[in-house]
Amino acid sequence: MPIIEIRLSPTFKRFLLSEQASGVLLLVCTVVSLILANSPLGYAYLHAWHVKVAGLPVEVWVNDGLMAVFFLFIGLELKRELYVGELSNLRHALLPIVAALGGIVVPAAIHFTLNNGTVTQPGIGIPMATDIAFALGVLALLGNHVPGSLKVFLAALAVIDDLGAIVVIALFYSGALAWSYLGATLAILVVLLMFNRWGIRALWPYLLGGIAMWFCMFQSGVHATIAGVLLAFAIPFTEKSEDETSPSHRLERWLQRPVAFGIMPLFALANTGIVIEQGVLSLISSPNGVGIFVGLFIGKPVGIVLASIAAVLLGICRMPLDLNWKHLLGAGLLGGIGFTMSIFITNLAFPDNALIVSASKMTILLASLTAGTVGFLWLKFFGQPDVADRDLETMDYVTTSP
Repeated sequence: MPIIEIRLSPTFKRFLLSEQASGVLLLVCTVVSLILANSPLGYAYLHAWHVKVAGLPVEVWVNDGLMAVFFLFIGLELKRELYVGELSNLRHALLPIVAALGGIVVPAAIHFTLNNGTVTQPGIGIPMATDIAFALGVLALLGNHVPGSLKVFLAALAVIDDLGAIVVIALFYSGALAWSYLGATLAILVVLLMFNRWGIRALWPYLLGGIAMWFCMFQSGVHATIAGVLLAFAIPFTEKSEDETSPSHRLERWLQRPVAFGIMPLFALANTGIVIEQGVLSLISSPNGVGIFVGLFIGKPVGIVLASIAAVLLGICRMPLDLNWKHLLGAGLLGGIGFTMSIFITNLAFPDNALIVSASKMTILLASLTAGTVGFLWLKFFGQPDVADRDLETMDYVTTSP
């Protein structure tokens, strides 16, 4: 049976290392933030995030400003995946795409079933997304105990998850629209797309246009971070892998460290300062808390695995030879780590109820810790590579159709 081995690219391995290190730093920042919020310094620490700078609280600059840069980075990752990565080959890409859709729909359905018609129904989007940094960080702890294809599958699944979360934010978590600003946003985007078409490869016109687009989006009622994704798809990209002259490739490399070691830790510090009090703890067992916990810890792996099984059995897609169903269940469990995007959506879902926000965030942390621990142990004991998989730096496929 002819087999083709696809080696992991240097760009993907750099991305993997960056996300793994970011996951460790995120965990440290989360613990520090929780300790400070519940210490004698708690009031001063929490108040610091609400100090206004240039007319806006620091927390808003982090969640609406710096997170737009994070979304730009996510958009560049997705674009690279679509052009030259795992998602560029439709036959290979269908498995993580289908798995991600299953991992989005099932958790959302669980939360909706428990919260339909209540004040916490807007939290339906909270258990939908996977945190790339934490999920890949757990895989890093396993080292060579897992095959290379699992790392690519989980990274692609998490990127698709983030895209799904971005679509949900744009469609369902926007306020009243200011059509003039929204029109200005789209006009700037058209200009940037024309720059791309005319072959302008310098980055500064796109970045200046991106800042203007962010401002208009911020005023429009659509969440401002969406401007980062739109900008990512306007920046020129060449389909040659590892092309250092590609503006998109250069920008992604430049943003890798600032996002991993600056923006994400700041986001964690700004959003996990949860005061643990009786009201918060009691809401963890509410329909919203149960919907988040069960959606992430149970709904994610169930949705990912069932969707994958259905797609493979129906011949829609195929699994790499170095993956098995035990690996996919482990990936599904790690998919239940919903830190960054889940917290982000929590802030949008309950903007006027601080108690529900705190309880939701605490539930996200508990569910993510549980999913990460169980996922790690599962893969540690049941996720070893097949003895025939001699090269863990490749993805192995049959060259013929299944």
